[in-house]
Amino acid sequence: MLQCAKLAEDAGDTPAMIAAALLHDVGQFLEGAGDAAEDHGYDAAHEKLGEAFLSQWFPEAVTAPIALHVAAKRYLCAVEPGYLEALSGASALSLSLQGGPFNKAECAAFEAHPFFREALRLRRYDDLG
Repeated sequence: MLQCAKLAEDAGDTPAMIAAALLHDVGQFLEGAGDAAEDHGYDAAHEKLGEAFLSQWFPEAVTAPIALHVAAKRYLCAVEPGYLEALSGASALSLSLQGGPFNKAECAAFEAHPFFREALRLRRYDDLG
């Protein structure tokens, strides 16, 4: 998470995006998340847990990209050639548990979200971090 924040900072991103990059996986540390996908074969929706927890203190400009960073992965798997094949083993496993690549309707709905672009930037930082 620190690496992601550093990448956002180095890219000259906004303070909100730097905070989102720093905190995007906080849901992994909340009760019920952990290594759910790898250990138990289900998705604990860490992005939603993190958003709910962080929304007590942070604005939507921080929490919305966090809530959408898994959707961004599903979107990129659907629209960017080679993205799916480049996923790590753990990320590919979690993708299958998260619903797999988006279909066309899901892509369109994701593109309509006001924080669509921020979610994609956060995903890129996550991929590089």
